[in-house]
Amino acid sequence: MALAGSIPLLSAQNFEHMLAESPYKKEIGLQLYTVRNQLAEDFEGTIKAIKEAGYFQIETGNSQQILQAMPIAKDLGLKIRSSFFQWTHVTGRWDLVPDTQKPEGYSMDKVIEVAAENGLEYLVFGYMVPQERSTLDDYRKIADKLNVVGEKCAKAGIKLCYHNHAFEFGPIDGTVPFDILIERFDNNAIQFELDVFWSSLAGVEPVKLMKRLDGRIRLLHLKDKLEGTPIIYDEGKVPKDAFKELGNGVVNLKKVIKLAEKIGVEQCMVEQDQSPDPLQSIKTSISYVNKV
Repeated sequence: MALAGSIPLLSAQNFEHMLAESPYKKEIGLQLYTVRNQLAEDFEGTIKAIKEAGYFQIETGNSQQILQAMPIAKDLGLKIRSSFFQWTHVTGRWDLVPDTQKPEGYSMDKVIEVAAENGLEYLVFGYMVPQERSTLDDYRKIADKLNVVGEKCAKAGIKLCYHNHAFEFGPIDGTVPFDILIERFDNNAIQFELDVFWSSLAGVEPVKLMKRLDGRIRLLHLKDKLEGTPIIYDEGKVPKDAFKELGNGVVNLKKVIKLAEKIGVEQCMVEQDQSPDPLQSIKTSISYVNKV
């Protein structure tokens, strides 16, 4: 029994119980990039396999995928709350995009419209090619543009998030670009979808970064990293086996998930960029989530 006025010690059993009560467990989602090749072969069958694996929601990659996946997801009882979109709508560098990747008839306003009409809560800006991010001024300009887009999203009842890779942490002229984004983003217009694999790959401990961004992370990508992987800023140079199923790597995911609740993270998505067997990998990862 605890002494009067003292705080009872938290036992290991109670701690595990707290983890077991994580709200993310009943809403865990999957980013569809994980199964992109399977979707190309059998779109509906792959969405069904995601549901059968135990996921409750999916995160799509663009407006076209929202429209393709939504009727299937509704039939299966899967939710779609968030989606990435073609980053070039913001950067404007359509000269860097192959014609096959240019969405005909789509503007940023149309992307927001499609998301709103389909009941999405979040849109995610998730990438820039190297030519769009070679200088610190590039990051300043993109931050300013995203603030404007974020205001448009907010008017439509949608939250805009920035998804990181590792390149934002590679110093340019002695400055870390991610610091510019943190300082320049209007917190009322744009927040973050933190990818813990990419921050870890860049040598930035995810829990430490999450504490720094307390209250500014709405979404979280849960991913694991192979032990012994060196710091890499260039996403094109990451070995395929560096991407691991949850629990099979060195990212402290228990601490990540527990801290996520405290700092206001609303949704968690599993993602694995590379896997020899993605459908098996997503089962392994959700099994880990269900255990913690």
